[in-house]
Amino acid sequence: MIMQMNAFIKNLQTPIAIVGMGKSGEAARRLLIQAGITPNSIVTFDAKLISANFQDPTILMAQVQPRTLIVSPGVPLATPWIALARQQGVRITSELSLACSFLTTEKLIGVTGSVGKSTTVSLLGAGLQAFSSSSFVGGNLGTPFADYAADIVEEKRPPADWVVLELSSYQLENCENLNLNYGAITYFSPNHLERYSDLEHYYKTKWTLLNHTQSSVFLNKNGGDLVSYSQTHPALSSQIPLRIVSKHDPELASLNLTKALLIGEHNQDNLALASALALAAGWPHSAIEAMKSFRGLAHRLENLGEHKGIRFINDSKATAMESVLIATAAAHSTLSSGGTLHLLLGGRDKNLPWENLSTLTGFSPISFTFFGECREIAQKKSRLPGSAFTQLHEALDALKAQARPGDTILLSPGGTSLDEFKSFEDRGGFFKNAATSW
Repeated sequence: MIMQMNAFIKNLQTPIAIVGMGKSGEAARRLLIQAGITPNSIVTFDAKLISANFQDPTILMAQVQPRTLIVSPGVPLATPWIALARQQGVRITSELSLACSFLTTEKLIGVTGSVGKSTTVSLLGAGLQAFSSSSFVGGNLGTPFADYAADIVEEKRPPADWVVLELSSYQLENCENLNLNYGAITYFSPNHLERYSDLEHYYKTKWTLLNHTQSSVFLNKNGGDLVSYSQTHPALSSQIPLRIVSKHDPELASLNLTKALLIGEHNQDNLALASALALAAGWPHSAIEAMKSFRGLAHRLENLGEHKGIRFINDSKATAMESVLIATAAAHSTLSSGGTLHLLLGGRDKNLPWENLSTLTGFSPISFTFFGECREIAQKKSRLPGSAFTQLHEALDALKAQARPGDTILLSPGGTSLDEFKSFEDRGGFFKNAATSW
C-alpha cells in the first residue's frame, strides 16, 4: 500500500502549492516532504499570513505556475482563481486525500453533521481508549489526518486499528481517496450558507458521505432535517444500508445510556448514535461504558461550575441556530428553582436564520444579551428583547449587575468569533476567565 502512495505522490505534478496554511496546510506540507517531495518543489499560499510564500494568487500563478494545488478545507473550491486553475488542468487535491493514500489495514469511521459531530467523534474516541492502544481520532477535530500519516512514515507510531474522523462539509468537497468502513451523520440544519448556494447544496455536500462508505451509515433519528432528507434522497447504492438510530431503540435499552455524564437530551441522541455504531463495529461493552463516562468537550456545553452562586456554561462553539436552540434547552433544564437563564448571543454573522431563535421566549424565565458585530442583525431577525453591546466584555459587565445566585449564564452565541477573537476557543477561554474572576 505504501508503494501505491509513492505512485500517488509521483503523480502529483510539481510545483505544488499548498493553499491555506492553518493546521491542515502545515500537516500537508510535512507529509509531502516525508513522502519524498523536495521542499523547493513546494510553495505555500495564504492571503492572511505573511509567513506564507505568497499572499496574492495572481502572483502565485504567474511566477510559480503550480501544477498541483492542495487546497485547505477553509478555502472554497469555487474561489475564482482556483476554479480557473482547475479548468486549465491544474490538479486539485487535499490534505485529507494525501493522508488517506497511506492507509493499509486501518478501519475507518467518518462522522459529519451540522451539529453534534465533534461530540459524537469524541464519544467514539473515549470508547476506543477503553480497548485500543493504537487508535487515531482527528480530522476536522484536533489533529489533522496528514499528521497521523506523517507519523506512520517517520515510524513514530504503528498503524491504527481504528481511525475516527470528524468530516466537515468543506472536507467532503475534496476527498478523492476517502474510503470509510462506517459512516454517521448527526444532524441536518442550516449552516455555512455564506459558502453554499442554498440549503440543498449544503445538505447534498454532507450527504456525499455515502459515496465514501463501504458499509452502514448511521443517522440520528432526532437529527433535525436529516431523516426527512434521507427519505427524499435515498442511499446511492443498495449496498449501503441506512440505519436510523433512536435513543429508545430496544437494542440500546440494556446499555443504560441515561446514566451518562453528558448534559442535555441532544447528547443522549449523540451517545445513542455512537453506541449503535460501536455495537455494529464489534467493539466491547467496555467501550460503551467509557462513552457514558465522557464529560464533554471544551467550548461545547461545557459546564464551568458555579461562581458566587451563578452557573456558567461555555458553548462558544455554537455557530448555528440549531446549536443555540439545543444548548438553551439543555441549560434551562439545569436551572435552580427561581433562577433565570441569561443567554449571550452574537459574534459575526454567517447569513443564518436568526429568526429561528424567536421561539426561545418560551424558556421562561430567560433574558437575552446581544454582543459583537452582528448584534443588531441578530436582535432584529430574532425579535428577542434585550440589551446590545459592541464587545463580549461589555455584555458580561452588564450581566454582573443583573445576575443573581441561582441564575445561569450561557454563552451560545450563534455567530462566529472572528469579529473579536482568533477562534471559538479564544472566545470560550475569555468567557472562562471572566467566570472565574466573577
